[in-house]
Amino acid sequence: MSTAAIATLLVENLELDIAPVALAFMDSAPAGVDAPSAVSPSACGFWRQAEKGVYFAPADAHFNCPVGAMVMGFDLPDPVSEELMGLVGSMTKCGYIAADEPGHIPTSQKKRAKGILYGPLADFPVAPDAVLIWLKPAQAMILSEAIGGATWGNDRPAKVLGRPACAAIPDAMGASRTTFSLGCAGMRTFTAIDPDRLLAVIPGDALESLSAEVKRLRDVNDGMEAFYKDRAARLEH
Repeated sequence: MSTAAIATLLVENLELDIAPVALAFMDSAPAGVDAPSAVSPSACGFWRQAEKGVYFAPADAHFNCPVGAMVMGFDLPDPVSEELMGLVGSMTKCGYIAADEPGHIPTSQKKRAKGILYGPLADFPVAPDAVLIWLKPAQAMILSEAIGGATWGNDRPAKVLGRPACAAIPDAMGASRTTFSLGCAGMRTFTAIDPDRLLAVIPGDALESLSAEVKRLRDVNDGMEAFYKDRAARLEH
């Protein structure tokens, strides 16, 4: 199934008002793909730019956000590493994170990638490593059901992370399972996403099968909603 067809399935069946974006770790830009149109203050800031078109952001374009650059698995030059250590120190000092927490933050295992290709899923020219979608709670419920994360007795419940939000990308890719993030303060600042949205990251290798399951669960939920509405109407009389 093409990425355009998968994007259509996700948009229609999750009723998305922001189209999914994709990313792929690469060493260079594909032919005809330009650099980002604007400097981003953070790794997550590139996600919103990706809604507008396909572009390649080299590793150093991510260095404005040392935490995000680390999570994406890029090799950090000494000045960026020093800034990262300073940021971590400030976060632990103010109580935002525990002192032993940074070593447990997921990072991309695609080491030595020279950059990341970003763009709308519908127009993405290569197989994506991950797909990012913004969800309201009702939409997240359907996606959670589609991955089996809402099933009682399932030994792999839905994974929901907090900070940093970008850690949902390596977590999803490493586990080959959709990961949700409630969104950290940095993500909400730099993406300007509405406060009623959370982030879902779908690993590329699960994309096609999951989109078909989302369609099935959309139909199931529509049926259940009709049942509940009918029951509510009958109980009112």
